[in-house]
Amino acid sequence: MERVILHIDCNKFYASVECLHRPEIRNLPVAVGGSEKSRHGIILTKNEIASKYDLKVGEPLWSARKKCPNLVVVPPNYPLYMRFSKEVRRILADYTDIIEPFGIDESWIDVSSTAHLYGGGERLANIIRERVKAELGITVSIGVSFNKVFAKLGSDYKKPDAVTVISKENFKQIVWPLPANDLLYIGSATYRTLQKHYRYTIGDVAKTDLKTLQKWFGKVGIMLHSYANGYDLTPVYKQELMPNIKSISNSTTLPRDLVGYEEVKAVLFVLAESVCRRMREQGFKCSVVKIHLRDKDLTTVSTQKKLKYPTDITREISETACSLFLKNYNFDKPIRSVGVAVSDFSSFNTPLQYDFFTNSQKKEKLERLDKTVDTLKKRYGNFTIQVASLLKSTDISRFNPHDDHNIHPVGVLKSKI
Repeated sequence: MERVILHIDCNKFYASVECLHRPEIRNLPVAVGGSEKSRHGIILTKNEIASKYDLKVGEPLWSARKKCPNLVVVPPNYPLYMRFSKEVRRILADYTDIIEPFGIDESWIDVSSTAHLYGGGERLANIIRERVKAELGITVSIGVSFNKVFAKLGSDYKKPDAVTVISKENFKQIVWPLPANDLLYIGSATYRTLQKHYRYTIGDVAKTDLKTLQKWFGKVGIMLHSYANGYDLTPVYKQELMPNIKSISNSTTLPRDLVGYEEVKAVLFVLAESVCRRMREQGFKCSVVKIHLRDKDLTTVSTQKKLKYPTDITREISETACSLFLKNYNFDKPIRSVGVAVSDFSSFNTPLQYDFFTNSQKKEKLERLDKTVDTLKKRYGNFTIQVASLLKSTDISRFNPHDDHNIHPVGVLKSKI
């Protein structure tokens, strides 16, 4: 039996919900944006009217207002969006119990065993689309395909309020002419590498020899070749069967741009300390450390490193983050925001066999130190104990990413490789 996978994407989700609840702004250009006072003043999403002014997600609000002087900006209301997200999934649950959320506004569903009851995948997609519009007052675009990757491409292919079918018979005509960075998980760094090798479309990637892609990207090259050719067999996971946590991260937009390494080092330490503390609370150790940097012109640099041994030690994660920074950034432009992420988790009690050059006793001391600091911070507050070097720059280092952590929907951002 051939799989029938649907990807449901709520169109302009935040803005659509806001316009539904605020009829007075429904016919105006509307953007949902962050706080300009805290320098988070960027567009998170905008409605269809605002899109006509060429406004971009992630664009500063001051720039957006130059393009659209009558732009209405409203702050995000995540509890409201979560309520609508649950209502959309309530509708999906009428047709299958195999539902995999992809952020707050997107979901995959596997209807392989039920689509025939409604006249096939395309017919079922239109039934869902019409129900969401009638019952909730917002619109969705739906991709119908035989795998998850092409289903998502289908939901992006035609918007708003549309259904696109990508089948084994037509995917070369629909998918292959698209830009390579339209493919799921191809971010800016991977796309730049592909462009250097004159691979501009998904079809170019599909036709590239597998060994060549492996040479350029390692294991990721295998994945890209599979995705571009429609070989993806990844199942749609029921929500309760999905791995609970795949990565832990914290990021911050600074009150001023950073122009020196010592300032960046201080911010990286605060973020690494928070990420490690959250990791220890979950009983995890990580094997991959990643940093995200955004300069004053909002250009993003992301880079990561595989560790020799899994760890949850703050000093090790912080030093790795700093080494990644020194290796990959040269301060052509001041830095506006910084992020630290860890992934590839194993349990804290997984046995490890160190080599002769690893000081296991030192590691144990650092682990005990971190646990003691965690206890003090939990009991007396985050700032009750700090590394002395942070006191040199309290204007940028005195923030609390652990307690102030906000969960931002995955679907707002495009993953980077």
